[in-house]
Amino acid sequence: MHAIDEYRPPVPPFTRETAIKKVRLAEDGWNSKDPERVAQAYSLGTKWRNRAEFVEGRDQARDFLARKWAKELEYRLIKELWAFTDNRIAVRYAYEWRDDSGNWFRSYGNENWEFNEQGLMTNRHASLNDLPITEEERLFRWPEGRRPDDHPGLSDLGL
Repeated sequence: MHAIDEYRPPVPPFTRETAIKKVRLAEDGWNSKDPERVAQAYSLGTKWRNRAEFVEGRDQARDFLARKWAKELEYRLIKELWAFTDNRIAVRYAYEWRDDSGNWFRSYGNENWEFNEQGLMTNRHASLNDLPITEEERLFRWPEGRRPDDHPGLSDLGL
């Protein structure tokens, strides 16, 4: 597929309803842990800041995601709309994961997204922190993959 043919609805300008849908689609994609699939939501020239790492382009985004999910095992993510404008969306999120030594973490963060007219993300700025938790403190216990529709969101969980 050529960049000119790529189209990733919903597209700007966003309404509250389409912004919420875009956030859920992003959450579903990331919960798939499929770097190739997830990278398709980003423009060829996408630019990211994720913690101290800077990513430029879809290929680097895909490679970043592959490294991420090789390290962050049993990854489960919840995203929630914070704010939106015509072509920008701000989200807050939390995800739980464990490392290869069995240590559990809940990572909390905020992202600012900017989209082109085809609905592809052109900019992603993420700020996040990791909180060590015990296995008993985990709140995201659905089977790996898409969060079930009836699973509480961040606000429902008091996060």
